[in-house]
Amino acid sequence: MTIALTPSDTTPAEAGHAVPEPAVPGPAEEAHGPAEESAGPVMAEEPEFWEPSAPEPRDEPDIEGREEDPEEGPDPGEVDPVVARDAHDFGVYARTGGWAFALKVARSVRPGGQAAEGDARRKVSAKAFAELAGCSPERVMRHYKAWDMAADDGLVPQFEVLVPGEDVELPDADVWISYYSSRNSAGSVRGQAISAVAEAEGIRPTKALEVAENPTALRAAILADPGTAEAARGALLDRMKEDPALQTEMARAFVRTDDLKKAVASESKAADRIGYVRQIVEKGQIRTPAGQTVEAPPELRAEAERHLSLLDELDDSEEAGEWAGEAYDAVRGLVARAVEEDPALRVQERRTKFYSSLQKATKVFEELTLDEVLEEEVFEDDMLQRLEALQEAIGSCISALRRASTAS
Repeated sequence: MTIALTPSDTTPAEAGHAVPEPAVPGPAEEAHGPAEESAGPVMAEEPEFWEPSAPEPRDEPDIEGREEDPEEGPDPGEVDPVVARDAHDFGVYARTGGWAFALKVARSVRPGGQAAEGDARRKVSAKAFAELAGCSPERVMRHYKAWDMAADDGLVPQFEVLVPGEDVELPDADVWISYYSSRNSAGSVRGQAISAVAEAEGIRPTKALEVAENPTALRAAILADPGTAEAARGALLDRMKEDPALQTEMARAFVRTDDLKKAVASESKAADRIGYVRQIVEKGQIRTPAGQTVEAPPELRAEAERHLSLLDELDDSEEAGEWAGEAYDAVRGLVARAVEEDPALRVQERRTKFYSSLQKATKVFEELTLDEVLEEEVFEDDMLQRLEALQEAIGSCISALRRASTAS
C-alpha cells in the first residue's frame, strides 16, 4: 500500500545550505483555515509518533472489525482538523508501524549530509535531522539502518532512489520488528548473542535485550513471581551444562550458605537412594551391606520396580526425599533377608565384613605415631591400658581363628 506522508520542503539558509522546514499544511488546514504554526517534527520515545500528516479518505474497518456507517459517522466538516490529523496518523502507524517513520529518515537523511549525484534536493545529516526532530542522532540512525537492511532484502527502495517528500509502498508493520532495534546494545557482540538466542526461543530480540539491560527488574521478577523464578532456574541449569566457571561459582555459593548446604545434602542423599533402587531394576544386581554385588532375586527386583515407578510418577513440585527413603528402606530390608536366606551368601557376607573391619583396624594402628607421643611427653596411663586391652582382644581373636582352622 502507498502511504501519503507530508513532504518537507527545503529553503536556502543564509549560509547557503538547504535546511528542511516544518511540514506544509495539509488539506484539512486549507479547508478550515490555518492551524497554529508547528515548531517542527518531534520524534518522541515509544510509541514513535512523528509530525502528523494530512488526512486521507480511508476505507479501514473500525476497531470492532466492521465498516463505519457513513450516516452514523461524524461529519468531516465538524471534526477538528487536529483530531482528524491525529486519527489519520494513528491509522498510518497501525498499518505500517515504524516503516512510516523510517521512510522519513530514508528520504531525508544522508550520513554527513553529502549530496549524491543527481539529487535535486539536498539531504541532511542524521545530526541535523535529529535536531529538527528533537531526538538523538542515534535514534535517527537506528531507523536509517533498519531501512538499509530492508533495502538489502528487497523490501524497500534503496536510499539513492528516494528524494525528500517522496512516498513509496511500505511493508506491513509486523515486519518492522525484524529490522529495527530500539536499543544500542543490539549491535554489540553481547547484544547479538542475546538476539540470536531470543530468536531461537521464538521471542522478539527487543524483549530479551530489555531484560538484559535491566537486571534489577529481572531480580525483582524472580523474587516476586514463582513462574519467573522457575524459568530462571531452568535457564541457569541449561547454561551451567556448558559453562564450567558458572558451575564452580554456583557450587561455591551453595556450600557457603548453611540452609542451601543442608538442602543439597538432603537432595544428594535422596538421589543416592533412588540410584540404589534404580540400579537393581536396570542391572538386576544388588549390593549387600558388606559391599558384595550379586544377582537380585526375582521378587526383590519386582519390588524395586514398583517403588521406582512410584518415584518416576512424582511431579517436579513433590518432595522425593520421603518417597526415596521409603523405597530404599524397603529394598534394603529385602536385600538383608535375601542374604540371610542363602547360606553360602550369608557366610560370604560375614567373611567380607570381618575382612573389612580387620583392614580398617590395621590401617588405624599403622597410623599411630608413638615417637611423637614419647617425644612430646603427652603420654597418659590410660593409653597403655587401652593398648593392653587391645592386645588381649587380638590374642583372643587369634586363638579363636586357630581353633577354627584346626577343627576344619
